[in-house]
Amino acid sequence: MAKKKLRVGILFGGRSGEHEVSLRSARSILKAIDRKKYDVVELGISPEGRWLQGRKAQALLGEGAAVGAGEAGVSIVSAAAAPGSGTGLDVVFPVLHGTFGEDGTVQGLFELADIAYVGSGVLGSAAAMDKDAMKRMFVAAGLPLTPHVTLLRSEWRADPKKATRVIEKALCYPVFVKPANLGSSVGISKVKVRGELAAAMDLAASFDRKIVIEQGVGGPGVKPRELEVAVLGNDAPEASVVGEIVPAKEFYDYEAKYELSGPDESVCILPSKLSKAEEKRIRAMAVAAFKACDCAGLARVDFLMAPATKGKRAEIVLNEVNTMPGFTSISMYPKLWAASGLPYAKLIDRLIELAMERHKEKMETSFSR
Repeated sequence: MAKKKLRVGILFGGRSGEHEVSLRSARSILKAIDRKKYDVVELGISPEGRWLQGRKAQALLGEGAAVGAGEAGVSIVSAAAAPGSGTGLDVVFPVLHGTFGEDGTVQGLFELADIAYVGSGVLGSAAAMDKDAMKRMFVAAGLPLTPHVTLLRSEWRADPKKATRVIEKALCYPVFVKPANLGSSVGISKVKVRGELAAAMDLAASFDRKIVIEQGVGGPGVKPRELEVAVLGNDAPEASVVGEIVPAKEFYDYEAKYELSGPDESVCILPSKLSKAEEKRIRAMAVAAFKACDCAGLARVDFLMAPATKGKRAEIVLNEVNTMPGFTSISMYPKLWAASGLPYAKLIDRLIELAMERHKEKMETSFSR
């Protein structure tokens, strides 16, 4: 008797500014996933928040007819269905980036529906999404960071001069101004002088109520190396080789990540050229950051490295943890694991296994007396 296939829901789209990035990731997964092992269900979320399945979900990916405004959608609860119904999902792979997908909100829905899912839980997703909360966890774990300040949108709008004084008292230019809760470098600006600060703060404030301002690593005139590590696992996570991005622009912003191509595109170096000691340190820090944020399944951990100077070794600091990184076949997370010996299709298999393992382990917990 043939073994029953796992029914896997691939969830994509969403209401965030990273909707298009999610669609790109989903297309790659749907193309590579082993249909002999899995019964695949496509689940889409329109930019307006409508849940869609089958042909309507395919339309989001540019396949089939356009989605009509009045078409009824589905919910994850109905998709989960009752155990043994034959129509439920065994596991969901939420290929959702940014707000309403990577921030713990949809993970809470999966928990309520009691369904296994790929990636971090509510806490890990929310903590890693909020750059301010994430940094607090890094500090508690003793991990190195660049100096930073967090301000509320209301504080900036109420008294920009006071906010500027707070920033300049704590940090030196250049600084990077970021919305606390967003990914793919959306809304981020590099500020070299005070005259550029207001526009950067206004841009970040348009995306989130919390604004994180970070001091540039290495100081004026220094372009730090941008290093990335892929982490995979649950309670015993493992780190990939270290990769490096050489941005096509001054820093690795949305355009440099997704829009530039040909001779203008950013360059990926795999593995990065580091000493054995530096590589060992960075990989250990990646696992420590993963654990500090209570991540699970997968995460990409990003670092900044200023070059060594006379009498001082290279400065390596944590930048951030991304709990649902870009997942196209040419995205850094899959490429890092491919360079470590785990090809794309096998990586998908492993992530589904980890999701099922974590859900099984959760079932050992008592939720009542």
